[in-house]
Parts: sequence; C-alpha cells; structure tokens
Amino acid sequence: TVKRNNYTSFPQTGIGQAFELFVNRNVSVENFAQNGRSTKSFIAEGRLDAIDRKIQEGDFLFIQFGHNDAKHDPERYTEAFGDFQDNLKKHIDVAIKHGAHPVLITPLYRRLFSEDGKTLVEATHGDYPQAMIELAQRLNVPVIDLCTKSRELIEQAGPAVSKEWFIFVPAGKSDNFPEGTEDTTHL
Repeated sequence: TVKRNNYTSFPQTGIGQAFELFVNRNVSVENFAQNGRSTKSFIAEGRLDAIDRKIQEGDFLFIQFGHNDAKHDPERYTEAFGDFQDNLKKHIDVAIKHGAHPVLITPLYRRLFSEDGKTLVEATHGDYPQAMIELAQRLNVPVIDLCTKSRELIEQAGPAVSKEWFIFVPAGKSDNFPEGTEDTTHL
C-alpha cells in the first residue's frame, strides 16, 4: 500500500504516489517499499541494508508492515509478538544509528465487510497492529495507527463509497487486469 506504482499497475495506486504531494518541494522522498514484502522478506532481500547505506541524520524513516507478515509463507511469515517486532526494531535501529527519526505505521485496514454488508470484519491483520503499537510504546517511537484510522473511515463511508477507494475492476476494463480483479487491500 506504500509502493510508488506506475502505469504498469494502474489503476493500483498507493500512499507512495501521493506522499510527495504533501511535503515541501525541498524535501526529497526515497521510497524503498515493494509490494508483497513482509519485514522478513524485506530484510532478506537487502532492502533494509540499502536504507542503512543511504539514510542520514535528520531523515525520517516511515516503517509500515503487517499486510504480509501474517501470510503462511516461509519467506514472509513472522510471529506478531516475536520476529515481527524484532524485525521492526532492526528498522528502528538503522534510523537511530544514523540520527534519523523512525516512525511506525500500522497497516491499512482491509475492506472486508461482513455478510450483512454493513460492518467490517474484525481484525483483518490479527495481532500485527497491536504488536507494532506496543513496540512503539516500549521504545518511545512515534506510531501512526493507520489501521484504526482507515477502519473508521471505511466504516463511515460504507460499502458503496469505500469500494471506489480499492481496486474493483471488471473483466475487460483494464489492460493490467484483463480478467478483472476485486482487491480489498490495495488502493
């Protein structure tokens, strides 16, 4: 939900595309996010090492994970109150080592309405948001609870309006999704 997407994934967008619109022109944004990564796979692929080589004093490191850490895939899976927190701390440590400012961000809530179509399914990310919040409190690191904020916004908007925010593409309407797609995670 954070990757800077381009035309090859249209109409998929993300926070990465819009973030630069909300910072001063003299602020440079480096986006290392990749779709489908967990804290484990991100580190294993050397992406945190790339940040470690580039981050500088005074920079901000926005750290958002949780969507893929729960997937039962040996390359990605982490325990919420175990290696997930340990991996988040590795990100925090990289920032602090360089005099940068780490900021944790819980995952965007998934748009999964219950069978009645009126309420959202509970805890679409399991314990991962809470694990992140508790780690932030323990380490005195700022945390943005995007999970709770987006859940409230999706519920307030309701099923019809919130559907427009996510990727619901009928078959034959997009070259990037020729078979169509109903994606309740990505914007």
